[in-house]
Amino acid sequence: MLVDDHEVVRQGLRAMIEAHEDLEVVAEAGTADESVLRARSYKPDVIVMDVRLPDRSGVLACRDIRAENPWMSVLMLTSYSDDQALFDSIMAGAAGFVLKQIRGSELVDGIRRVGKGESLLDPAVTARVLDRVRNPQGNEDPRLARLTPTEARILEMIAEGRTNREIGEQIHLAEKTVKNYVSTILSKLQVSRRAEAAAYLAERRSNDDRKN
Repeated sequence: MLVDDHEVVRQGLRAMIEAHEDLEVVAEAGTADESVLRARSYKPDVIVMDVRLPDRSGVLACRDIRAENPWMSVLMLTSYSDDQALFDSIMAGAAGFVLKQIRGSELVDGIRRVGKGESLLDPAVTARVLDRVRNPQGNEDPRLARLTPTEARILEMIAEGRTNREIGEQIHLAEKTVKNYVSTILSKLQVSRRAEAAAYLAERRSNDDRKN
């Protein structure tokens, strides 16, 4: 199944994939929610999923699909390299993470590999990400360690002075969803206002810099 909000991209991928006799595109979706529904109906072996979708993140869709169908392999496709997106993809159960600049033959090979149950995650690129999975707390402040990767990313943007709307546009979440995340972040950090959360992060970083 192909998941991308651009029809032209989906058509191009379909033509490239179906040029190979052993591969068939059984469904397409243009949004995250649509992808969850169509995965449920068509039960594809492999899903090529764009990270950025108009309603919510493809990573969240990957998580939801894998929760229902753990045998499905999801190959995340993105136009830029992003450690956070890579980390979130691994945590969501993605089998691979590739850039859209990949050659067509390499993408087809990647689809075959994840379809066989292999992982398409470059060890050199993911080493530091996997270290975060194995050692989620390390020397980190215990309050900051409570945050999920998405919450930590939103806190970073709060510290940059961005509004909920701006944060939502950046990570493709509804403004109301961002507001809910912010409430959870404030609760986990045991503060009552955004400014206090930003100050807490700044103070922690300052302490880390002095230690280093």
